[in-house]
Amino acid sequence: MGRDSIALTVQATRPGTEDSFRTIWRVLLPSSVPPRGGRFRTRPPDARQRPRDFRALPVHNCAHMSFSALGLSPALQRAVAALGFDEPTPVQREAFAPVLAGRDVWASAETGSGKTAAFALPLLQRLSAQAPQSPEGARGRATKLVVLGPTRELALQTADVITSLARHLERAPKTVAAVGGMSIEPQRMALRGGAEIVVATPGRLLELVRTGSLAVDQVDALVLDEADRLLSAGFADELVAVMGLMPPVHQSVLVSATMPTAVRDLARAFLVNPVAINVDGGALPSEGLITQRAIEVDKMQRTPLLRHLLSSLDEPRVLVFVASRRGAEHVAAKLQKTGERAAALHGELTQTARNQALAALRTGETRVLVATDLAARGVDIEGLGLVVHYDLPRGAVDYLHRVGRTGRAGAHGAAISFVTAEGSAHFDVLAKKHGLALTREQVPGFEPRDAPVSPRDPHGGVKGRRKSKKDKAREAAARLQTDADQDG
Repeated sequence: MGRDSIALTVQATRPGTEDSFRTIWRVLLPSSVPPRGGRFRTRPPDARQRPRDFRALPVHNCAHMSFSALGLSPALQRAVAALGFDEPTPVQREAFAPVLAGRDVWASAETGSGKTAAFALPLLQRLSAQAPQSPEGARGRATKLVVLGPTRELALQTADVITSLARHLERAPKTVAAVGGMSIEPQRMALRGGAEIVVATPGRLLELVRTGSLAVDQVDALVLDEADRLLSAGFADELVAVMGLMPPVHQSVLVSATMPTAVRDLARAFLVNPVAINVDGGALPSEGLITQRAIEVDKMQRTPLLRHLLSSLDEPRVLVFVASRRGAEHVAAKLQKTGERAAALHGELTQTARNQALAALRTGETRVLVATDLAARGVDIEGLGLVVHYDLPRGAVDYLHRVGRTGRAGAHGAAISFVTAEGSAHFDVLAKKHGLALTREQVPGFEPRDAPVSPRDPHGGVKGRRKSKKDKAREAAARLQTDADQDG
């Protein structure tokens, strides 16, 4: 779908939407110019039939509250009890009323705080209260809820959670997961007769709409899970296209563990009178839940140190983060040679292989999963007690999401960072941004010998000694000039 056609089909969500759309376009697609003269369909301010003043709605601030007191239906109470939820988490308490009422909501809460249930429970309750749809209609079940996730793993996991929560409803809505990396035909077959809920990655959603397998013109609510990632430049074209397909009146819900300033500014451009909820958003999980350590080690000694830690720590499930596909394969292979039940997870694997790797970790068939940041967002592994930063994350946000894979839902966990001479200055930056005061440790037998790299060293920093594309281009130009001078 071209950018002009996207713009021409965008429907306004409030007066002045053309200005809002141009704001979104400029932020997401800064290198292009939004088209002029698009047929934006505007509507009066009262066209959205939902409460405009949230002060009239209850906000639940008490420290402990049951799901019953929150107003959750008996069927959904049975669902959360079956999943082992005793009481709603803070973000679930705060989000329930505004999401149920149809308000635009922007919720930021720490990792492992139950954000999926925070939007799924009220939306399921509202959907179950609507009149039943007749599957024999011309178009079958109309899609009422679309949930977008930035990764296939997160989308599949979210669909499983929604299906589990809806299982006890008298009329359980049909939920279909649609992600790339897998054959589209089974997903098209699943959508025959329609589906009230579609959980998808943006690209596959657009493909299903384009081929006529999915209609989203009757969607009541659009949820952006891990909204900060979806609102980044990497999803720009796809997200603008999805927004253009949504009906003029719909609810938007944004949830994430982090909400940077740039993302907040963009979110304001298309949310209408939103309810902002921040429950420790952007913060690391409680220190009482996650023990964080920093171990100094030479770069070439990281794998032996990892093997030593795995043999000395009684952890049934371990997630090791590396910087690249090659690193994941290399470290996993080294561990396997010593008899460790290890596997690699990265973006170049088929979706089936990725699903199998995560499933093996969940069941205990695999003890150690060596992964890229593909596994850093949203993936929930019950009983994951240890996260290891074999390679340090590139930024503070990535650090937060990695650490958040452990210590979830009130469980305890640990996170260990390997700090090499090259990564020493970068780790200081990460620690400062998160207010961490960690004493660097040295493990006997693995004391580092390499001298720390100065922060001013052009080869230092998070990328280690890898040169940037600009540096390589400058060096190539210099070599060409040198060769020309010599020939002359």
